Amino acid sequence: MSDRGGAGGSRRRRTGSRTSGQGGGGGPAAAEEEVRDVGAGGDAPAPAPEKDKGRDSDVGSGSWDLRCHRLQDSLFSSDSGFSNYRGILNWCVVMLILSNARLFLENLIKYGILVDPIQVVSLFLKDPYSWPALCLIIVANAFAVAAFHVEKRLAVGALTEQVGLLLHGLNLATILCFPASVAFLLESITPVGSVLALTTYTILFLKLFSYRHVNLWCRELRASAKAKAASTGKKANGGAAQPSGTVSYPDNLTYGDLYYFLFAPTLCYELNFPRSPRIRKRFLLRRLLEMLFFTQLQVGLIQQWMVPTIQNSMKPFKDMDYSRIIERLLKLAVPNHLIWLIFFYWLFHSCLNAVAELMQFGDREFYRDWWNSESVTYFWQNWNIPVHKWCLRHFYKPMVRRGYSKWVARTGVFLASAFFHEYLVSIPLRMFRLWAFTGMMAQIPLAWIVSRFFRGNYGNAAVWLSLIIGQPVAVLMYVHDYYVLHHEALAAEA
Repeated sequence: MSDRGGAGGSRRRRTGSRTSGQGGGGGPAAAEEEVRDVGAGGDAPAPAPEKDKGRDSDVGSGSWDLRCHRLQDSLFSSDSGFSNYRGILNWCVVMLILSNARLFLENLIKYGILVDPIQVVSLFLKDPYSWPALCLIIVANAFAVAAFHVEKRLAVGALTEQVGLLLHGLNLATILCFPASVAFLLESITPVGSVLALTTYTILFLKLFSYRHVNLWCRELRASAKAKAASTGKKANGGAAQPSGTVSYPDNLTYGDLYYFLFAPTLCYELNFPRSPRIRKRFLLRRLLEMLFFTQLQVGLIQQWMVPTIQNSMKPFKDMDYSRIIERLLKLAVPNHLIWLIFFYWLFHSCLNAVAELMQFGDREFYRDWWNSESVTYFWQNWNIPVHKWCLRHFYKPMVRRGYSKWVARTGVFLASAFFHEYLVSIPLRMFRLWAFTGMMAQIPLAWIVSRFFRGNYGNAAVWLSLIIGQPVAVLMYVHDYYVLHHEALAAEA
């Protein structure tokens, strides 16, 4: 009881001294009050003088607010509405850089410097006097010219639509089969050269498919306009005048228009593409420097980081050591994903923007914010806009208009994408394992699972996890089968 009184008395003495100091007077009254408080044991507060009461009310209601608490949630609570985690994001980037720097330093200590520019050249050419991939790319012009002449005959009515459809179908089928046969049968072509040639022919296939489709729509519109004019008794060309500088059908059927479309960074044909007013030289120079730098960076990372990891993964696969296989898979996931991100920026930002700037192509939406994807479907709709536009315009919507359900049309799009993925991998490697096809078709149930069980940030994490883990699995599958098919078989024969 005495301790409590002493504590109360000391608190009152400190308060009294502060009050007297602030008031500038009333010292005897404050001292008398202090003595009374100490004598009472400090249990009951003494009434404040009238002068101090007025001062306290002024402090509580004026600019001096004694309240320092209010109703609020912690920042990490979902109800707080706080969303600025920029500092945490920067911390994650710093930690990512440090962790990967350690892995890269460990790689250098273990393997030394493995980057070899001469080895890169050998990936494209086996014989310096034989350039089969380049010859294949040059021959691709013949198929583009063939499609152009078929359209010219259709425009003047020299061919019927049925015959034109047959000729276009044969031309498109040859575009896919001819380079595949050469890449599969010709021994002098390398796998990397085959990939470049087949990619060129795949792009040509998609472009000429769109070229034929759009010109067919133009002929149908022209025929309907003629029929409408005939029914009303007016001239067929009596419609609204075209704006200056625009091209109408069939004036678009020229070599210049065709080759502008073939080199433009798009897969969908139009009679009048949006054009930028001028070529920005600084912008173009930055993109070209990025192309050069990121090309060297990708080659260096593949040779220095991925190749040793893949080579060390063959023994666990051969022994079916599952724990070691998982460890190799996780070790390969980091460099593979980093190279994939660099490749995305190199292709969709640097390369396509450089080509678009040179050709003054106005539509620069080559990608959207796929990194914010909360579903697998959103990712595939936004990471590759040229392909997405082609699929939507020439595959998905035509199927829906013919009466197919949206689910069937979406499945058809994934099926076509799976075919081309397998086409670009199996033929250059000269083996058919269907890993790429299976991986693409697995996106359908994966999209359903993510949309059904994961929302918001959890869905985004699921998409990132599928990208980080899914690709190394396919890489290891193909490398393992290629190694068994070529190296172990040759060793057994020797």
